[in-house]
Amino acid sequence: MSRAAEESNRRMLRARDVMDRDYAQPLDVPALARVAHVSQAHFTRTFRATFGETPHRYLQRRRVERAMFLLRETDHSVTAISFEVGFTSPGTFSRTFRDIVGRSPRTYRKEAVAASVPTCFTMAWARPYA
Repeated sequence: MSRAAEESNRRMLRARDVMDRDYAQPLDVPALARVAHVSQAHFTRTFRATFGETPHRYLQRRRVERAMFLLRETDHSVTAISFEVGFTSPGTFSRTFRDIVGRSPRTYRKEAVAASVPTCFTMAWARPYA
């Protein structure tokens, strides 16, 4: 791997780490591109080439993953969870959740049973792929 490719990967990982850590904060492509020290267009293209999905979709998936956990493990309302994970609209949250998971947050909560298995297994098994 060339030095330039390594540097590019490092920059994309830096931005992805920010999304993983601050998923509930308002994050947009300009802010993430600044973290990666590249232009917005270059950031979007390179992120997609590196990770196989757009930065926006990655951030949505991370938020939905966290919401899945909260729906399983807490009794917070779906609306409260939607705001807690960074969505600004419960409608957008429900639509995005359904697109990624395949069912509504309420249906997911009814069907999901918190099992006593290692967290690493639960995370790997329940991780949405869309």
